[in-house]
Amino acid sequence: MDCGCTVEDYQSDISRTFFYGATPSAQQRKVWNDVAHGQKIAFAAAQLGVPAGSVDDAVRGWYEKQGYGPGYALPGLSHRTGHGIGMEGHEPVNLVHGETTKLDVGMCFSNEPGLYLPGVMGIRMEDCFHMTAKGPAWFSTPPVSIDDPIG
Repeated sequence: MDCGCTVEDYQSDISRTFFYGATPSAQQRKVWNDVAHGQKIAFAAAQLGVPAGSVDDAVRGWYEKQGYGPGYALPGLSHRTGHGIGMEGHEPVNLVHGETTKLDVGMCFSNEPGLYLPGVMGIRMEDCFHMTAKGPAWFSTPPVSIDDPIG
């Protein structure tokens, strides 16, 4: 489920993967937990003054250690870790490899390091955060578990 809303001309973006009428398999639980950990890595890597691309690199490096990728190859994370969000749903600066813009107070981003296994499944969770003088702060609360994906 991918949705959002507009409040005073500002956009939001949130995604959740959940299982309706079925119990998640061990593989689905593992991939869901890997994505949840990827989201935590991105949040921790988003520090003031670091290049935006380093956030994507941190997630992708951990995913590769888990056997995904390499790089943008599937199975793995085939898109950027996140995008800027504000008056438009997708705007610069992106959390993508090679982006050199340094993170600064007031910047807002999606955090959506999904994992996709073609022909098997895809898992995505997306929450947005903003940069404060103390570092990143969530706009929305990431899900707790595959069994409580809405929170």
